[in-house]
Amino acid sequence: MHFGIFNLMGLRDNPGGVAGVIDDTRSMVTLAEDIGFEIAWFAEHHFTNYSVSVSPLMVAAHMAGHTSRIRLGAGVVVLPLYHPLRVAQEIGLLDQISGGRAVLGVGTGYQAYEFERYGAEVAKKTEIFLEYWSVVEQVLAEGRVAFEGKHITVPETAITVRPVQQPMPPVYCTSPHPPILKALSKWGGVPFITAGWRGSEALFGIAEQVRASWVQGGLDGPTMPVALQQYIHVTDSASEALEAAERARYVGRMVHGLRSNVLTLNGSFVEAAPIPDEPPLETFRDNLLIGDPHHVAERLVSEIRRLNPQHYNCFFQFGDMPVARARRALERFGAEVLPLVEREVGPLSAIGKPVPVAAE
Repeated sequence: MHFGIFNLMGLRDNPGGVAGVIDDTRSMVTLAEDIGFEIAWFAEHHFTNYSVSVSPLMVAAHMAGHTSRIRLGAGVVVLPLYHPLRVAQEIGLLDQISGGRAVLGVGTGYQAYEFERYGAEVAKKTEIFLEYWSVVEQVLAEGRVAFEGKHITVPETAITVRPVQQPMPPVYCTSPHPPILKALSKWGGVPFITAGWRGSEALFGIAEQVRASWVQGGLDGPTMPVALQQYIHVTDSASEALEAAERARYVGRMVHGLRSNVLTLNGSFVEAAPIPDEPPLETFRDNLLIGDPHHVAERLVSEIRRLNPQHYNCFFQFGDMPVARARRALERFGAEVLPLVEREVGPLSAIGKPVPVAAE
């Protein structure tokens, strides 16, 4: 198992505005590399302050020039919003720019507000994704492409810019649809699972739902690889823990509004209304990995033992948290939490292996 750092790049009260969010992200990514994290992930969202990362591939390419070892992942490319021939070349270019450090996360997206403004049909996102992915995989793996489908036709085309990593960079996916999981499994595609602010218990339930979809796609359930994502904040302060929970709640409120497409906007800023039947702030804190190093390690160990992930993605700077506080949490995670985790579960390199199937 290896660790990643997730960068949503949301804008709330950052004193530097958009440029400040970018500066903070650069600071967090370089620190994560120093600590030994394997992947830095960059979100993709459009038109609101939920995220200023409108192009994860562009952000990843920028970060390639400020790092030397950490892999750089699009988390994720919302494939139905692109021309697949263009985005496939950009993925190849990122891998060349970074010296073979690109990681490819793909998904269908979920925000109707974004789809409407791009003239894309959110109701058809799965079938569009599958056609577009057929184009992308040909470009990356074969260097030639020809495709004729319902949503796109690509004439016979030879490609110059291809990934250093052949046949393609490591693939992760946020879509739980069986045909998508089946299509990506050809390339070792790893399902990415997150429960947002709902935390560990919801994460366990979602993992089982994804496993059921994996099986529906004709794949072997016990050997399904898993990547997890969680909000994490390491602190000994009870008041700071609640402040972190408030920032997680802010993100959760935005997600609910964007997912339901019932939005109140002040310019491009989402006025995040409470979630229906919203629990108290303490519930957000308790659902997430927020607390002192021993508490965070205990929760992490529980998730590892239950889900056996091969990748664990950590969301430290959520809700535009002040970067000094987010950096301190990341530093303590590396220095204090990870040794406690390894003391309980052993070497992290042994975690995430396929579960052996008992002989009948």
